Amino acid sequence: MTDFNSSSFQPGTFQLMGFPGQEAVYHWIAVPFVVLYITAIVGNCLVLCIVRTDRHLHRPMYWFLCMLSVNDLGMSLSTLPTLLGTFCFHFTSVNFDACLAQMFFIHTFSFMESGILVAMSFDRFVAICNPLRYAAILTTPRIVGIGLSIVFKSSSMIFPFPFLIKRLPICKSNALSHAYCLHSDMMRLACADTTINNVYGLFSTLFTYGLDSLFIILSYIMILMTVLNIASREQRLTALNTCASHICAVLLFYVPIIAVAVMHRFGKHFPHLVQILASYIYLFVTPVLNPVIYSVKTKEIRKAILRVLSRDLI
Repeated sequence: MTDFNSSSFQPGTFQLMGFPGQEAVYHWIAVPFVVLYITAIVGNCLVLCIVRTDRHLHRPMYWFLCMLSVNDLGMSLSTLPTLLGTFCFHFTSVNFDACLAQMFFIHTFSFMESGILVAMSFDRFVAICNPLRYAAILTTPRIVGIGLSIVFKSSSMIFPFPFLIKRLPICKSNALSHAYCLHSDMMRLACADTTINNVYGLFSTLFTYGLDSLFIILSYIMILMTVLNIASREQRLTALNTCASHICAVLLFYVPIIAVAVMHRFGKHFPHLVQILASYIYLFVTPVLNPVIYSVKTKEIRKAILRVLSRDLI
């Protein structure tokens, strides 16, 4: 039976869902998720250690990369307890307030990732369009300020979400669609008017992802205009190559978001399993692939890894 608090019409717990009908093979489904978590945590920790120990990487571009790695670690750790609990130990119940906290951190880290990608595009813009003033513009205090402003903006945008959920009577069911808690998933269980939740959710999404993606596009338009004015073809390719890792990270972040949004809008045309998989990809692929992309695409990171490995072997 559903455990409801009669005074507030809120469930004491939510029931998490992994892949409906596949409960018997959850221990096998857990294997790829464990591999993804280990890869994400080890990969991002490796990036942080490499940047910290190698003085050649103590530059703005790599400080922003550290912010991205810390954010990806936060995203992974936010979903880890409930997802591994569901698939490894069949612990499908999560406390109502714990679910709200998880929802807050998942959405906050997602918004922060978008903000960090904007900061990284600004870094590339300054490096290519105004290289002589690069060090003067992107000073350490300014980088710290940018990082703190991203944290403040993202957390303040998400801060109303838990309160908007708590005001709703949850009486349709207490079963969520995933092995983690999201605002839209919790909101659909309410048996009251959710207009405020819908409007604020749409506003926060457009204000964050919409504006951030616009700033990224504008940055690259100006970068492209500057690069096209460079006479040497080799120098043009070199300048564009410094943006390759960031472009891959942007696509890796925004393409799944767009795919999930399309599926939510036209969900009846997609199999339920595909929708579930798209949601998992949205949360898990980015933290895994970001350190791989920067390690493969960025020459300085590759050299730093080789320096550390050669020093350890000696």
